[in-house]
Amino acid sequence: MLAKKYLLLVLSLLVFNLQAASLPDFAELVKNNGKAVVNISTQQKISATAHPWGQLKDELGDQLELPENAPFGELFKHFFGERGVPQPPQDAQSLGSGFIISDDGFIITNHHVVDGADEILVRLNDKRELTAEVIGSDELSDIALIKVQADNLPVVEIGNPDELRVGEWVLAIGSPFGFDHSATAGIVSAKGRSLPRANYVPFIQTDVAINPGNSGGPLFNLDGKVVGINSQIYSRTGGFMGLSFAIPIDVAMDVVEQIKDKGSVSRGWLGVYIQEVTYELAQSFELDKPTGALVSQVLDDSPAKKAGIQAGDVILSFNGREIEASSQLPPMVGRIPVNTKAQVTLLRDGKRIRKDVLIEELPDEEAPIAQSKPSPSSVNRIGVEVVDLDAETYKQLNRGVRVKRVAPGSPAALAGLRSGDILLQLDRKNVKNVTDFRKNVANLPTGRMIPVLVHRQGADQFIVMKISDSE
Repeated sequence: MLAKKYLLLVLSLLVFNLQAASLPDFAELVKNNGKAVVNISTQQKISATAHPWGQLKDELGDQLELPENAPFGELFKHFFGERGVPQPPQDAQSLGSGFIISDDGFIITNHHVVDGADEILVRLNDKRELTAEVIGSDELSDIALIKVQADNLPVVEIGNPDELRVGEWVLAIGSPFGFDHSATAGIVSAKGRSLPRANYVPFIQTDVAINPGNSGGPLFNLDGKVVGINSQIYSRTGGFMGLSFAIPIDVAMDVVEQIKDKGSVSRGWLGVYIQEVTYELAQSFELDKPTGALVSQVLDDSPAKKAGIQAGDVILSFNGREIEASSQLPPMVGRIPVNTKAQVTLLRDGKRIRKDVLIEELPDEEAPIAQSKPSPSSVNRIGVEVVDLDAETYKQLNRGVRVKRVAPGSPAALAGLRSGDILLQLDRKNVKNVTDFRKNVANLPTGRMIPVLVHRQGADQFIVMKISDSE
């Protein structure tokens, strides 16, 4: 009996040791690379403004005046200030991280760490504090290049994020909440993530603990090479919740080289609105599987328009790289040098075609799309009441009818069509007016998925409608 217990204990220890041996040891990685990671603190002057309470009193006048010698008069003055009296300028401070990429003092961090800063202070691993200047900054990629006056500084080694695998161990070093050179580890959760307002960055998602102050710090692979820049977290509390996002280092280095070469960053522009190909849309476009980027709108005078790309085309590959998800396309286009040709493979009407597109520079702003008012109506077969467009809207869109009412439970309602939508295409055929719409509806097939192109909230998108055999 005693021998059995002893044997079980030995086996348990062996299993524990084997498990411990399979976990990486980050000690040498931190020792070799921590010296090239810096703490960044910034100061920004906030201009003098009247206290919000004083502004409210100015708007409401005597309604908020307190009688002289009122019991709480001094209390209100203490907390809210005198009416209309400006408050003195205040310093806003922020903290972040960065890493040194050249021994003469070039440092990469996030744009949002140094944006608007009047003073940037960099604290090195050896406790030196140096003032930095911004060489260039790019809001779209959230990358900034700053420089300190120093020589023989320790530098990081740049890795290849394309070689990262989901499930691989990674390590972050930074200054969360101002705690210098904190190291946290985790795994790669996903690659190529698209986030709101960051279409040109295919983020690396990790479960590495990232908190305020980590922004701009490096993400290392097990070889001690930087593969990403910690930039964002997803959180409902403001703290770490297991979802962290890093900018791939190749995207950052491309921005850095452009800043060094010409002082600014330019991006390629195709000029299309795209959407994800769902299982239902794949069926309606006769695709074997949901893949590619569905073009829902082509902007006027854009490279795509000039190349003959149309709404309803499914972009399957760009410059030889297959597109499995629509979010992969914008970063690909953005990194193409301006005024160079790119080859696009499309699926149109069940056939593959190739287009050569001359990529142009991404414009600063897109032209707004005007709104309109409806006119006389008509009823149609699929449970939706439509009206002709007014002249101004028709001139802008060159097609379409506006949805006035959708019958509950109808094919249109089940497809997600809404009142106010402008219907542009039915089953890949343009709708010019109400008369044309009626003709198209009468010829719609039953029993299969039908792509429907609608204009909604200033943008075009496809939805899928199915008319049952009993309709």
